[in-house]
Amino acid sequence: MAETECLEGCPDKPAAAKKKKKKRSAASYAAELFIKIALTAAAVWALLFFVAGVYVCHDNYSYPMIKDGDLCLTYRLGKPVQGDMIAYSRSGTERFGRVIASGGDTVEIFNDYIAVNGYGIFENTVYPTSSEGSAIAYPFTVPEDCVFVLNDHRSDLSDSRTYGGIPLEETDGKIVMIMRRRGI
Repeated sequence: MAETECLEGCPDKPAAAKKKKKKRSAASYAAELFIKIALTAAAVWALLFFVAGVYVCHDNYSYPMIKDGDLCLTYRLGKPVQGDMIAYSRSGTERFGRVIASGGDTVEIFNDYIAVNGYGIFENTVYPTSSEGSAIAYPFTVPEDCVFVLNDHRSDLSDSRTYGGIPLEETDGKIVMIMRRRGI
């Protein structure tokens, strides 16, 4: 009886305190999903367009570091320095090479070594570097806002020995990751 008295004698609770949740339809869930997918795709596109790049090597001019068929991830925001492997565009194709010198440096190539600003540089390349067949004269002073790039496979002259300095606008970033795709 006490319970019935309390129920009858107690003031009614406000209806606003017990708000019922409105059930969502399948269309609202689908719209929310498509918005999330679109925002994620836009973020990935912006990341790949402004910060990083993904390229596939189609030749062995950077062998042994990068082989034919390798997938390379680049970082576009940093300025390349000596020793970095970079991706760059030349003659409508994407190429890969090692930065030897930057703008203002003087490069000389001798039969068994390379000198930058009069100092020989140590490299871990397997192939010897030669100036034979080069389209530029040595000593070569790298223009400002350019880099001097050599292929790791040095018998291939399609690098700065042929093109001269590579403008920084044509570089597509420092290679930060290489994924071997052979046999996958």
